[in-house]
Amino acid sequence: MNDERLNRSLWTVTTPPRDFPPLQGDLAVDVAIIGGGIAGLTTAWLLKRAGKKVAVLEMHRILSGQTGQTTAHLTELLDTPYTTLLQDFGDKGAHLAASSSRAAIEQIASLVETLSIPCGFTRVPLFKYAETDQELRELLHEVSAARQVGLLASFTKDVPLPFPVKGALRVEDQALFHPREYLLALADGLPGDGCHLFENTKVVEIHDGAPCRVVTERGTVTAQAVVEATTTPLNRVAMHTKLFPYRTYAVAGPLEGPLEAGQYYDSRDPYHYIRTQQVDGVPYVIVGGEDHKVGTEEDTASCFTALEAYARKHLPVKRLTHRWSGQVIEPADGLPYIGRNVGSRHVYVATGFSGTGMTFGTLAGMVVSDLILGNENPYAALYAPGRVTPKASAKDFIQENAEVAFRFVADRLAKPDGRHLADVAPGQGKILEVDGRKVAVYREDDGTAHAVSPVCTHLGCHVHWNNSERSWDCPCHGGRFSPTGRVLNGPAVKDLPSRKLPVK
Repeated sequence: MNDERLNRSLWTVTTPPRDFPPLQGDLAVDVAIIGGGIAGLTTAWLLKRAGKKVAVLEMHRILSGQTGQTTAHLTELLDTPYTTLLQDFGDKGAHLAASSSRAAIEQIASLVETLSIPCGFTRVPLFKYAETDQELRELLHEVSAARQVGLLASFTKDVPLPFPVKGALRVEDQALFHPREYLLALADGLPGDGCHLFENTKVVEIHDGAPCRVVTERGTVTAQAVVEATTTPLNRVAMHTKLFPYRTYAVAGPLEGPLEAGQYYDSRDPYHYIRTQQVDGVPYVIVGGEDHKVGTEEDTASCFTALEAYARKHLPVKRLTHRWSGQVIEPADGLPYIGRNVGSRHVYVATGFSGTGMTFGTLAGMVVSDLILGNENPYAALYAPGRVTPKASAKDFIQENAEVAFRFVADRLAKPDGRHLADVAPGQGKILEVDGRKVAVYREDDGTAHAVSPVCTHLGCHVHWNNSERSWDCPCHGGRFSPTGRVLNGPAVKDLPSRKLPVK
């Protein structure tokens, strides 16, 4: 069967695919980079520019993971409010979070200009708006905090939206771009001079050492340093207790009325986010939101339905031509983990980017490349994976990991969705109990059945069916598998084992 992504983003369908080869045997380089998204490609580009020989190893196709499913906001306004960052990281830490985000935006702007990349990079304002009196009171605190940490921020009641709001935090000099057009230019410039980009090359083991060894299904890469630029690091159990996976949804369509170019966020929980983008001469509006913990929403298709209704109600759009969903990894203390992995000598990680993956993915490339090159980086300590921030992380750490423990037990005790193949309609997946054992069963549209183990190969939680993407999703640490059990998202590296169904 075809395991391609069911819902493809605006970015994916408006750019031509690339065709990079798989790894063919063993290879030695200076740095091995796992993951062909924005963090991996930015790290690789900066290291190659500094004279290092790098190899990028992508499990599927480059930019087909979360970078391809982004809504691509480039912003200094982070998912964690600056009021919270000031409390948890102090004035210095909050200032560094703001200035590092600005540095990442300027890094992208510099590469766009230097390499003449036609990706629609545009400077725009951002508006975080309030629709109720309570939201307005909280927003005014955030305006003050944003100004305190150095953002070009102000309060305004002049918000260019086609519906009334009570006011907004306005931040100047944010940016929009087409992420795949930008990153494909970086990818095209990587191969050569001892550097490589490999697709369809799944990493199964990482061994820290001198040199490090990265074992793939197609050969082993030895390197002085390894960078895990994946959504979540591969089988890093301690790190996963500080990372919490969520699904997020987006829809897009051509504008049929005026909407000023910009970024717009409401103040709800979970919040909606709106942005514009010119693609092939057509002005689009993109709306995202409806976030939820991975594997906890029984009807994920309803998230698209709700988002489409929201877009049509609030914005000048009638035809929603694209829809897609992505994975957002929330860190325990509100900031990503970027740098040398805890307990490692030569292995680096970049994860926990929340909803600002384009900004933090770029920053990750800047920080990690500096660390590998031995350069001083002013932001390295703030984002160090081994930092200790009990004040910021304790509540979420306890709550989220308690939920993981609950899921581990509850899903094993839960009643199956059925006991017979007839209980699974074409195009649907269900957990059946067959001969006393639970089996994850998917039926193709033509009725062909596929049965796999429901036990995630990462740490043993049970997967849940995602009906909008036709995937098996693990609610514990965000691993995702195709209907036939193939790994789509880490931290799992092994496919779900096949199971036989009784012939009746």
